Amino acid sequence: MTVTGTPVERLEGRDKVTGAARYAAEYRDVGGEPAHAAIVGAAVPAGRVLDVDRASALTLPGVLAVLWHGNAPTLGSAGDGELQVLQSDVVAYRGQIVAVVVAETSEQATCAASVLDVTYESRQCDNELREHHPGIYAPEQVNAGFDTDVVTGEPERRFEESAVRVDVRYTTPPEHNAPMEPHASIAAWSEDRSTLTVWDSTQAPSGVAGDLAELFGVDSDAVRVIARHVGGGFGSKGSTRPNAVVAAMASSVVGRPVSFPVPRRSTFDFVGYRTPTIQRVRLSADADGSMTALLHDSLQQTSTVMEFVEQTSEGSRHVYDIDDVSTTHRAVALDVGTPRWMRAPGEAPGMFALECAVDELAHALGTDPVELRLRNEPSVDPADGQTYSSRTVRAVFEEGARRFGWAGRDPRPAIRREGRTLVGTGVAMATYPAMTSPSTARATVRDDGTVDVSVAASDIGTGARTVLAQIAADALEVALDRVHIHVGDSALPTAPGAGGSSGTSSWGWAVTKACRALRADGDLAPGATATADTTDDLEERAALARQAFGAHFAEVHVDVDTGEVRVTRMLGVFSVGRVLNPRLARSQLLGGMVFGIGMALMEEGIVDRRHGGFLNADLAEYHVPVDADVADIEAIWVEEHDDDLNPMGSKGIGEIGIVGSPAAIANAVFHACGVRVRDLPITLDTLIERMDPALRL
Repeated sequence: MTVTGTPVERLEGRDKVTGAARYAAEYRDVGGEPAHAAIVGAAVPAGRVLDVDRASALTLPGVLAVLWHGNAPTLGSAGDGELQVLQSDVVAYRGQIVAVVVAETSEQATCAASVLDVTYESRQCDNELREHHPGIYAPEQVNAGFDTDVVTGEPERRFEESAVRVDVRYTTPPEHNAPMEPHASIAAWSEDRSTLTVWDSTQAPSGVAGDLAELFGVDSDAVRVIARHVGGGFGSKGSTRPNAVVAAMASSVVGRPVSFPVPRRSTFDFVGYRTPTIQRVRLSADADGSMTALLHDSLQQTSTVMEFVEQTSEGSRHVYDIDDVSTTHRAVALDVGTPRWMRAPGEAPGMFALECAVDELAHALGTDPVELRLRNEPSVDPADGQTYSSRTVRAVFEEGARRFGWAGRDPRPAIRREGRTLVGTGVAMATYPAMTSPSTARATVRDDGTVDVSVAASDIGTGARTVLAQIAADALEVALDRVHIHVGDSALPTAPGAGGSSGTSSWGWAVTKACRALRADGDLAPGATATADTTDDLEERAALARQAFGAHFAEVHVDVDTGEVRVTRMLGVFSVGRVLNPRLARSQLLGGMVFGIGMALMEEGIVDRRHGGFLNADLAEYHVPVDADVADIEAIWVEEHDDDLNPMGSKGIGEIGIVGSPAAIANAVFHACGVRVRDLPITLDTLIERMDPALRL
């Protein structure tokens, strides 16, 4: 009997609900009573800092130091301009950190920061993403190392020659990760400043430790980053953020531990967000529904501080059986904070555009949208001709259609009514790469016969420590209660961060290898230990296309008087390899689908074109779904056995739930009221303005 595949409860669940679990800003045993840091964000949209009048702030009670670029310690380079805190007089965007106050208490630091007098030389900002911006360029590559442009065949010619064509523009706005736990750090240097310990809210303890070592000029093993519990990240905590630098810098100056929890409003400034996109999708087919050409062009913004370009069009390369395909990425550097990862970077906005275009093509053809997708199923990866390790798209669509009651759906829009609401249904495909990165792990037998299993993984609320303990128990052939799992500490065996839906695949492979080696050495004698490194294992894998897939079905009700959209039913059916813990998997998939509701109907960072930054930089005005917005929602999966992924046979589940779900909702809105909304989010005023007035009679 195996432990994996069973719905084990979270090992840390009781600690979290009773408050015993400690998050980054809550640690107190940090080598002394911590001082507190508060920041001053730039009050101009772009320009220079000329001076900071520190005298008045330094006279206030409890103030220990005021830092600005004129007196801040010099940092090394970690390859990320956003981490060069207080290293220059340049203001690249509103909200950028221009000064730091350190005081005995948080209240004293905040008060002193509020009265700090900063003198600027301001200039007019350029912070609007637009199609014909003169600064548009082609980056050398896009996020995750994907090619900027890929063209196969003759897509322009094939598109023009095809019988049925759609040529459509889609846009998505800036979106914010907004985890419940804001970014936070406590940093403590040793007395001789030779070692640094940071308690950080991060998805990547090993990565943060490496970056801080580079920035502060110490050996990599001199920095320890602890992140045992993380209250969400969704990509924004996937790399080192300025909060860790501020805390470490302040600690080095005042000679004691320093705590810096980022204020909620500042999480909208310098920790990253999803870039807005402008996308053009051209899709064509023959009269029988065989797709003939696909051209997907995306434009997005980056900052002048650091280039980050999402792989928005990349997902379109892997989905449909089309020989003539062009996918491109363009960017423009603006006076904005640097965009970063947000749950399913690239795929989430890119598949919104593609899957809405497929729905538009199905409508133009008079073909059922499920049938159209299945008619264009490829036998190999269209991007490179590689064989799939597994691809069960047909199974997820057929099972989803059966469960959702798709059969007999009237394809005509604005036909079905329930009182003063119009009812519609929509569908979309989901796909996300099944990625794995090299990792290390260690297993050691205790005197009592139980086993310590250690890996510098990060549990960001996904249940990673639980599923890793299950994996270890099976590899050791012992009961779950004989495993002690240790994660969230860079002092443990080095591991990649939690991101790209690759965490369990990467860490679990290393844990499996270490535990199997320990078991192979004997009968788990006390003191026995085994380590593992999967670098060579990954290099020896066969060249296969590894993707997870899914099908989203959505039902919406549109109020004919107000334009309000309610998602009344959602079903996601997924093929994600072997599911290691059904309880945790369902939670992750549902979470992604709820993300999709927010992306489709609510989430929008509203840019202040004149003064810079975002106008709705709080959770009162940046709207996310709450319980009342989520009605009947279900996530299931089909059986899929894939031995070419990793020893567990699993694929990532953290991000595929959001991919495609906004498109399914948008397609359902069109089916309900006949209004095709191509600019997210779908708002009440947009629908009321464009809805046929006859529908309100």
